[in-house]
Amino acid sequence: MAVLVGLTGAIASGKSTALFLFGEMGAAVLSTDALVAEMLATDTGVQRQLADRWGEHVIGSDGRTDRSAVAKIVFNDPAELEWLEKVTHPVVRQRVAEWRDSLGDDVELAVVEVPLLFEGDMHRMFDVTVTVTASDEERRRRIENRRLVQVEEREARQLSPEEKAARADFVLENPGELDRFTQAVADLWPQISARARNHADADEPSS
Repeated sequence: MAVLVGLTGAIASGKSTALFLFGEMGAAVLSTDALVAEMLATDTGVQRQLADRWGEHVIGSDGRTDRSAVAKIVFNDPAELEWLEKVTHPVVRQRVAEWRDSLGDDVELAVVEVPLLFEGDMHRMFDVTVTVTASDEERRRRIENRRLVQVEEREARQLSPEEKAARADFVLENPGELDRFTQAVADLWPQISARARNHADADEPSS
């Protein structure tokens, strides 16, 4: 079975780029943000819970969840955000597990991008965790270039970059140059595999 890697990092640290690079190198990759977006769009059970709590206006005329309407609710009310996460996180965990089980035996690494990996308990399901870090200057540049909104509100929900790094098995530094970042990801791959093998060997019962 593939080694399951939880990948996280602060906003605009480069975790999505790292996920892409892992995929280019042959890892199976998955984004929990994409899973949540798909869930809100197509999972009628989740949609029904949202509509029952917040009203039918959160479901658009096309039958898909109006994510902007949901965002306005949850980003201004921590209690509502907590409720939403209690609805979505168990489904996300289940789908990540099903995705891993569906992978072929030839897949060595299965990397999942999880923005709030350590803020809840989702890190427990991974064999190895990785935090992507970048300098404050690099992150500001990326935030401006991507015109990200509600950054302060989103950062307030997250652990600091330092705390994310301290909790991870590995720290992947993003220097802001793609070729150097690509090499850093390539260098990390065998380290992840070795750590996972060591854990597996330690868990083997002695004869």
